[in-house]
Amino acid sequence: MIRALSAVLILLLVASCGGPKGSPRNLDNACLLLQERKPYARAFRKVERKWGVPTHVMMAMIHQESKFDGNARTPHRFALGIIPMGRQSSAYGYSQALDGTWDDYRNETRNRGARRNNFDDATDFMGWYMNKTRDKLGIPLSDAMNQYLAYHDGHSGYARGTWKSKAWLVDVSQRVAARAQLYQGQLARCRYR
Repeated sequence: MIRALSAVLILLLVASCGGPKGSPRNLDNACLLLQERKPYARAFRKVERKWGVPTHVMMAMIHQESKFDGNARTPHRFALGIIPMGRQSSAYGYSQALDGTWDDYRNETRNRGARRNNFDDATDFMGWYMNKTRDKLGIPLSDAMNQYLAYHDGHSGYARGTWKSKAWLVDVSQRVAARAQLYQGQLARCRYR
C-alpha cells in the first residue's frame, strides 16, 4: 500500500512540473520553433484573428524581449557594484510587460486572471498593446521596427521621440525588423497555417 501511494505521489509531482521550461531550442527557425512548441502556433493564430497582428512580428518581438522564456526578468541593479538594489524594472514574462501596463491590459480586457508567464495571455497582451500603438500613433501592425520602438519606450515616449537619442535602441529595433522578415519568409515555406 505504501509503495502504491509513493508511486502516485511521485507521478503527481512529475505531472505538476508541467510543460516545457525555458526557451525553445530553435530560436532562429520559426517553423522548427512552432513545431517544438505547438501551443505557441495556436496562440499566434488566435491573436492574429482577434487583433490582426502578424505572427512573424509578434515572434520577433517576443524573441527580443524574452527569447520565449516565460520566466524572463530584467537583471538586478547593484549599488557600488555589490549591494543588490532590486531589478531594473518590473518587466516579466514572455512579453516583458511592466506591472502598470499589465494591470491596464487586465482591467481593460477584463482578463483579470491573465499571467505574464502564460503564453496565451502574453501574446494577447501584445496584440492589445500593438493595436493601441496603431490607433494612437498610426504605426501599422506589420511595421516591426516602429512597433518595437513604441513597445519599448511606451506610447508617449515614442510620440516625444525619446528613441531618437538612443542609438542602441534603434539598432535593436532594426534587428527586430530583420528577424520579423526572416520569420515571415520561413513561415511562408512551412505548414504554419
